[in-house]
Amino acid sequence: MASSFSVASMLLLLISIVDIVSAADLNKDFDITWGDGRAKILNNGELLTLSLDKASGSGFQSKNEYLFGKIDMQLKLVAGNSAGTVTAYYLSSKGSTWDEIDFEFLENLSGDPYILHTNVFSQGKGNREQQFYLWLDPTADFHTYSILWNPQRIVFSVNGTPIREFKNAESIGVPFPKSQPMRIYSSLWNADDWATRGGLVKTDWTQAPFTASYRNFKADACIWSSGSSSCSSASTSPTATSSSSAAGSWMSQELDGTNQERLSWVQKNYMIYNYCSDTKRFPQGLPPECNMS
Repeated sequence: MASSFSVASMLLLLISIVDIVSAADLNKDFDITWGDGRAKILNNGELLTLSLDKASGSGFQSKNEYLFGKIDMQLKLVAGNSAGTVTAYYLSSKGSTWDEIDFEFLENLSGDPYILHTNVFSQGKGNREQQFYLWLDPTADFHTYSILWNPQRIVFSVNGTPIREFKNAESIGVPFPKSQPMRIYSSLWNADDWATRGGLVKTDWTQAPFTASYRNFKADACIWSSGSSSCSSASTSPTATSSSSAAGSWMSQELDGTNQERLSWVQKNYMIYNYCSDTKRFPQGLPPECNMS
């Protein structure tokens, strides 16, 4: 057991090294939507920052809507004593029966680990939370947070390491996000009524402003515009917002054996909450997708 643990640890350290990718112009892909000047796009579009102070947080959204894709963004999260604040990075549609794919970073006291919160909503129903600690410091450098979304599955990854897979379970009556185009959203905001230790730890405003940074956005994705997709029905090759040597391969991508092992290792060692294990929350029985292998 010890040798396999050390091999897995070494593997995770190796694949946690951030890939160097060409810088994209974030002005072309995103609009600042709120924050009264607290959100900024800098360095000729290479860097986007969100800030939070006692008066307000800030946020942005993508210019495009997407219906399936492989989406990467590098984030550097709020450092130091950031307890009570939340950085949300997610895909979402609109309306009362919306779909949503969530990364939320629950900040903490200095020296305590961040909690990475994930959730999937389909037709307005969520309650599918999984939470993780990370094997890296998300405040010391930029790291890549990825969402693979195709008709068969949704995979959340950190620096290329899968941490969660949500499979299409329509065959057993579980709705799956597949028909509503979604925009990318991100915000930095105060949530000290619940975010850190259930709201026991409040935001220390003497540490403000709090800042999260974004760079190297990449979306190999189907862009939805005027009621149609950039992906033709005859081909899975998308009109990508950035170049890819295997554009469209994500449309049928699944986890191979190596990535299944990485996923299992992360979930065994870093998962701190799984709705599929919470029998007290679901006394009438766990959600049906929890019984899928």
